[in-house]
Amino acid sequence: MNDINHQIATAQEADSASHQYLTFQVRNQRLAVEILRIKEIIEYGRITVVPMMQQCISGVINLRGSVVPVVDLSARFGQGQTAVNRRTCIVILESQMGDETQVVGFMVDAVNAVVDISGESIAPPPQFGSGVRTDFLRGIGKVDEEFVLVLNVERLLDFEIPAELEASVAA
Repeated sequence: MNDINHQIATAQEADSASHQYLTFQVRNQRLAVEILRIKEIIEYGRITVVPMMQQCISGVINLRGSVVPVVDLSARFGQGQTAVNRRTCIVILESQMGDETQVVGFMVDAVNAVVDISGESIAPPPQFGSGVRTDFLRGIGKVDEEFVLVLNVERLLDFEIPAELEASVAA
């Protein structure tokens, strides 16, 4: 975990940071988020459940005195709750929501690595077949002959989706 956090810090200082992404696994899908959004990666720990929250929000954690909501990406994609194991971790990132910056955690199955993906090698999201709602994607990149789904963080954090739609996606 410390090695990945060190890679993130090094990448953020580099000039090429705008083309660098953190890759991680959710239900055997390789996903990516821009490295400049990542604050840190922490081990999965105690999450405080908040009553009456959407199913994809696992709860909140205390991150050095700040309350940070944790989104279970597997549940957000309608693929059921994440099965916690020794590689499960929480990716802490920043998102611009309106005029304010929001810090949020994404619960993922495992973190992979920091990779370079040039802008021209990211194709628009497909219209179907990826297992992820395509409006949650910025595009699909290619790393080492493998596809990586590049996430649209703001869209993932838009919880204004009607409850009946979310329930139908989860079914």
